[in-house]
Amino acid sequence: SMPALAYSQAIQKRVARVGFDWDEDSGVIEKIAEEAREMINAENQEEKENEFGDLLFTLVNLARRQGIDSESALRQANQKFYHRFSTMERLCRERGLDLANMNFKQQNELWEESKTLVV
Repeated sequence: SMPALAYSQAIQKRVARVGFDWDEDSGVIEKIAEEAREMINAENQEEKENEFGDLLFTLVNLARRQGIDSESALRQANQKFYHRFSTMERLCRERGLDLANMNFKQQNELWEESKTLVV
């Protein structure tokens, strides 16, 4: 019944207590890169989903090792993204622009501008 990120962190904390853990963060970071490559190379949607789960699980492990609560960190990242994107929309309204009709380069420039306005 726990949120998936919190459950993942709890599982990893439990197994780390009995020594089933990386010696250094560099091993976890290498595993993250490996899992990302496996996801990119997945041949179908089911494999992609499985590999994404492995990647996310490993990211949660790195967070745990760094003393970061994954659930809280993702919640904060969601909020930050929402505020920045809302700022992009506001800037478009103020400038008479249509965000949906902008190309990716223009949208990204607006994104970078919103990052300077919203921390």
